[in-house]
Amino acid sequence: AAAEFLTGYLIELSLSVDNLFVFIMIFAYFKTPEQHQHRLLFWGVLGAVVLRAIFIITGLKLLAHFEWLLYILGAMLVFIAYKMVFKEDGETDPEKNIVIRLLKKIMPLTSDVNDGHFFRRINNRWMGTPLFVTLVAVETTDVVFAMDSIPAIFAVTRNPFIVFTSNIFAILGLRSLYFVLSKIIGLFHYLQYGVAFLLAFVGVKMLISHWYHISINITLLIMASVLTFSILLSVWLPPSKKN
Repeated sequence: AAAEFLTGYLIELSLSVDNLFVFIMIFAYFKTPEQHQHRLLFWGVLGAVVLRAIFIITGLKLLAHFEWLLYILGAMLVFIAYKMVFKEDGETDPEKNIVIRLLKKIMPLTSDVNDGHFFRRINNRWMGTPLFVTLVAVETTDVVFAMDSIPAIFAVTRNPFIVFTSNIFAILGLRSLYFVLSKIIGLFHYLQYGVAFLLAFVGVKMLISHWYHISINITLLIMASVLTFSILLSVWLPPSKKN
């Protein structure tokens, strides 16, 4: 059980690094003042805990009744890993987020972020602030990331307690991790390849689970080794020396 928890935690934590890249771009896009980023991440993480709990419970219920879904999830993880390696360079554009576009159509918005509130009452009318729009962008982005992180943990264990706790502890550490790594995260340029490899490995593990079972200790060893190697390689070979 301890090995399953640690393996699941490593998977979720490594996948959370991608969240950090996107959070940095979202805050830069909306010009979010640094003093308000703590509050945004607090509510963003809280919302992520609730949403992921719903996804985990639903996923476990579905897998209990439809075992063949495991192969679809495995194939999806392999495809996501491929996209991570061969994706085109470019920044995430929050304006293309369908939830953000819908929000701007149905809710009046103000451009004032000085007070740090999500809503303001102006002329007897409640209006959303840019901080609220940023929060929605953070939450909807986490939903997208949950589509690969939650299926990945199902390859490790089906124990509801371990699935939930490993996922949630990784998410709870995301807020502090952001402020630790936000200034240096660009240095770990090989980490995304390590994460892509882990996703592909987990996907293949799910696809062959009917014929061959990879032990949890081997899985944990591979996870730790790949993450360590990709981080060290990023330090040894800076971007300018990559080629």
